[in-house]
Amino acid sequence: MAQTKDSANQHRPRRKRGFEVAAKLVATPVQQVSEGRGFAVSRLLTHWPEIAGEPLAAMTRPVKISHSRGGFGATLTLLTTGPVAPMVEMQLPQLRDKVNACYGYNAIQRILLTQTAPEGFAEGQASFAHKSAIRPAPGPADLAQAGQVADRFDDPTLAAAMRQLVLNHTDRQTRKR
Repeated sequence: MAQTKDSANQHRPRRKRGFEVAAKLVATPVQQVSEGRGFAVSRLLTHWPEIAGEPLAAMTRPVKISHSRGGFGATLTLLTTGPVAPMVEMQLPQLRDKVNACYGYNAIQRILLTQTAPEGFAEGQASFAHKSAIRPAPGPADLAQAGQVADRFDDPTLAAAMRQLVLNHTDRQTRKR
């Protein structure tokens, strides 16, 4: 009877144990959403700064890929802001080569620029980079309090981290008021 249990366990598939890579969990939903917008290769969306280059990626976002009925090649639509559109337009041939290198063949025939938000004209504020908040410099009392906390620690790295934590906390408390 013990032999039947062992033989039954040998034929059962093992359950996964441990963690799965987060990329595996997200890959299928990202692929489905990107295919709905015409992106057969979702790498174009997820790795846009690597493909286009940092300066160009800061000014543009891929919006959709449309395929013509009778023609060969697709059209990539990029979202950009008005002031940088002429600079982006001058770089379109090089960008087209980079995008086609991502696909591995001459998939993109044309690149169009749009200067609106993907949702339309009403939401036409296209913000590509997060603006850092301008914070006032900490006062002498805040620096003194942070120094007192940091002096309690022997490790210089931990002391610097605690000093920054105290400064962040007092800055947040100041902004709440």
